[in-house]
Amino acid sequence: MSQKFQNDEIDELDDIFEEVDLGPSRIKEPGLNPFKELANLALYIVLILSITFLLVNYVAQRTVVDGSSMNDTLEDGDSLFIDKLSYRFSEPERYDIVVFDYMYKLDTHYVKRIIALPGETVQIKDGIIYVDKKDGNGLQPLDDDIYGNAEIAEAHYGLASDPIVVGQDEYFVMGDNRNNSHDSRKADVGLVSKDQIVGKVVLRIWPLSTVKWFG
Repeated sequence: MSQKFQNDEIDELDDIFEEVDLGPSRIKEPGLNPFKELANLALYIVLILSITFLLVNYVAQRTVVDGSSMNDTLEDGDSLFIDKLSYRFSEPERYDIVVFDYMYKLDTHYVKRIIALPGETVQIKDGIIYVDKKDGNGLQPLDDDIYGNAEIAEAHYGLASDPIVVGQDEYFVMGDNRNNSHDSRKADVGLVSKDQIVGKVVLRIWPLSTVKWFG
């Protein structure tokens, strides 16, 4: 009796397995929707363009030096990266190299070095730069200026032959090629407002042999 029950149970299991399809399983791929694919592609393009716009307008930008006014620090044709974000959270500092808008010509930018800060007084005499840093010492030689490539000839003192008081949110800038630079010593450039500053030069990426971080 017990043996017969076991055999009947086995027969029932065989019937169950015969009904089960043990062949390889397959996943049915959903059909491609061309309109959905096109929408995804458009969204991707918009995202890339938006990121590029934000980077170029608010974070960083590449520019190329045109001219010799920043020799020997920068040379004609040097390719630079500009940090456009830092000055939104901090103030420009003395000796920063900045790119700024030239007010009298559309889409024209100058690259110079900050020499005097807001509220300071600057003057050129005896071939060197004097700055009153508001520390009670009056006009003093800018002894830590190691960037100028030559003593300044009297013919190039320009507006700085007399003391210049730098206004609030303004900066006195000069090229490192002190005797061949169109900068704050010229009336059409003058003091540069913070609003004019595009950004700070942080990196030279070309030529490869002269890659340098300015920070």
